[in-house]
Amino acid sequence: MRGLFVTGTDTNVGKTVVCAALMHRYRQQYALRYWKPVQTGIEEADDTSTVRQLGDCVDVEILDQGVRLKRPLSPHAAAELEGETIELARVCRIPGGMLQNVHWIVEGAGGVLVPLNDKALMINLMKVLELPVVIVARAELGTINHTLLTIEALKQREVPIVGLVIVGDPQPGTRTAIEKHGQVSVLGEMPRFVELNSDVVGDWARENLDPRSHVSSFLQWQLAKRA
Repeated sequence: MRGLFVTGTDTNVGKTVVCAALMHRYRQQYALRYWKPVQTGIEEADDTSTVRQLGDCVDVEILDQGVRLKRPLSPHAAAELEGETIELARVCRIPGGMLQNVHWIVEGAGGVLVPLNDKALMINLMKVLELPVVIVARAELGTINHTLLTIEALKQREVPIVGLVIVGDPQPGTRTAIEKHGQVSVLGEMPRFVELNSDVVGDWARENLDPRSHVSSFLQWQLAKRA
């Protein structure tokens, strides 16, 4: 696979809106497809539908298949309540034709160390898919610690990090501290939108997300590395 894996420092940090923003930002440069391999709480929220709407996505830009669980819990717990076990091999089974000439925006569930089953964590799925990661973090007290712990976990397992998107009202010194101590680039600082719709997300993404085209450079490096 080619593309990005979007993870968070926690649940409900804004990963889904960031995925929609990435679709707006890069669809003119790449054939993009969004995929949420594991979704819990499907009866209360469907991130795939949200990205379809906020990202102005057409059908070909969405892969709507994967593990879908009813309870809004950690994937391993939600699966256990339904008498299921999440197997990485089954999660990653994508039709071969869908891999051709496509860059993926893959959204994780929760953070990097969320359990999928008794042995595997979300970070193991990242390793299997071999995608570099974009981290989404809250702009709140404590986010420096949570973000640096996430960065440390990814680096220990040699998962490449493309950069970070901070969501919420900017906190003085937060961006500087994370970039300095985590040695990562902040791709953008996304506000909590008063009115959330595709126009607002698209306008913000085109004007403010990754202004230095860091993601494009990373994806070009990725293509060259695998050539």
